[in-house]
This record gives sequence, structure tokens and C-alpha cells, in this order.
Amino acid sequence: MKKVFIDGSVGTTGLRIRERLSARDDVTLVTLPEELRKDPSARKEALNSCDIAFLCLPDPAAIEAVGMIENPDVTVIDASTAHRTNDGWCYGFPELSDELAKKLPTAKRIAVPGCHASGFISLVYPLVEAGLISPELGITCHSITGYSGGGKKMIADYEAEDRDFLLDAPRQYALTQQHKHLKEMKAITGIAKAPIFSPIVSSFYSGMTVTVPIFASDVKGGIEAVKDVYRKKYTGNIVSYVECDGTGMISAHALAGKDSMQITVVGNDERILLVAMYDNLGKGASGAAVECMNYVLGVAPETGLEL
Repeated sequence: MKKVFIDGSVGTTGLRIRERLSARDDVTLVTLPEELRKDPSARKEALNSCDIAFLCLPDPAAIEAVGMIENPDVTVIDASTAHRTNDGWCYGFPELSDELAKKLPTAKRIAVPGCHASGFISLVYPLVEAGLISPELGITCHSITGYSGGGKKMIADYEAEDRDFLLDAPRQYALTQQHKHLKEMKAITGIAKAPIFSPIVSSFYSGMTVTVPIFASDVKGGIEAVKDVYRKKYTGNIVSYVECDGTGMISAHALAGKDSMQITVVGNDERILLVAMYDNLGKGASGAAVECMNYVLGVAPETGLEL
């Protein structure tokens, strides 16, 4: 049985990972008493005595945690932004390529994709890979997410009885075009420049949709070629291609509480919308982290996930 330590287990991502692992009989959780949760010595001992360490921490603390690890046998699965484009780290999105899926089982340093980045990359990477769009193409991206993605403070703000009335409507943010996921979105897809990105947080707890609009004239083969690429790429239980349900609406809450992702394509022969639907705490964070652990353990990727 493998020993697992969650550094940052009281945050939204850490709590969801803990929930996913609590019913499993193939791992045992290493925990620290509340009074030692932030104690450097206790953390260092836990990080070096486990088989797998999940880092659910702010970037500086995640970098510090990695620096504490001296045991070469420890596998680190980092849910922060700190290492996603670093050399020597495996990007934790196995559905993107056979290469990534083959690297994960033996990787000792794994970076879990960001929530917004997961949707964008799932949509753009296959089209660049297949040569349907040019890496030089200018791309825009719209994303709407539940407020749990903002962490404890944002959750408290949204759930306060006397909350600000402005929180009752969606709020656009990262207005300076400096969102921390942009570096990852550009690097993993191989596009020449970061997208113009419009993230929006709304007054529901979890779930999200990421949309990339694109002119059909910029795509070799048009909308049907795009659908065909996704059909062939995403055939698993966790990430799958689906046809739009015909209601004329797509809800960002559709996969709330799930660890799966659905990809769909809508539009017409002139303008196309590429859409990824998932939970910002699921395939956008904790679910993706547990999936990476499953690859390391050599069990089915969906083990312990809510699909």
C-alpha cells in the first residue's frame, strides 16, 4: 500500500483529493496534527516519508516543498502553477498524447494542469497537432467558472449572508491580460503567442465552460474536420467528445461534482465554437491530480473518480 501525503490538505483542491482517496484501499494517507500542519520540520518529514506527495499550495510554498524533498523515491504531484512549464516536469494531461500517457507512470515530478488552461489546451492542442490550424493563428478564449476556483476567501465572500450585490452577476477578471495560466496555455499547445483571454467568475460553486471561437476559414477542412479530430482523440471515460444536446444552451454547471470533461463543437460553416465542459475542482484540479496518481500506481485512470 502506497503512502500519500497532501501538503495543503485544508484548501479546496486538497479537500477534494482527500475525499477521492478516503474510500480507497490501495493508499494510506499520511496526516499531520493541526498544530504541525505548517511546521517546516514536520512537513519535511512527511514529504520524505511518503511515496506520493500532492502539493495543494500557493506557488512559493510549492517551490519550498519541492526543495524539502531529499528522498529520490518520492513522486510529487503539484497542483500549483509553479512547475507546469518547467523542464523535468511531466505535464499531467495524459489524454493529449501517447507520449504524455507513457511518461506519467514513471515520472517523479508531475504538474497538474490549471483549470482554465485544461479547457483551452484540450481544444487547441489537437488542432495544432493535426495541422488543422497554424501555430501562428491569433486565438481568443472565453471561460466562465464557479467561484470555488478562487479559493477560501472568494468562497467566503460568495457564501456570506450579507454578500456584496455585485457578486450576484458574473464578473470578468484578469483584465490586464496577465493571467497566470497564459504561459502554460501557450507553451503546451505550441502556439506562437498567448491567446486574448477573458475569464469570468460567476455565482455558482463549481463547474466551468471554456470556449475558443474560430473562423472556419482558418481551419483546414472546416467544422467537420475539427469534429473528426476530437472524435478520434477523446475516446476515454474521462475526456470524451460529445455532440451538443440540441437545446441551444450549454451550462457551465453541467459537470459540477464530476472529474470528467466533455468536448463539443458548435457553430456553422463560417464561425465555429470549440467548447470544453468540466468542473474546475474536478478535471480542472483535484480530479486531474488523482488521475495522475492512478497512472503512477498502475491502476485504471478513472479509479476513485466521479464520472
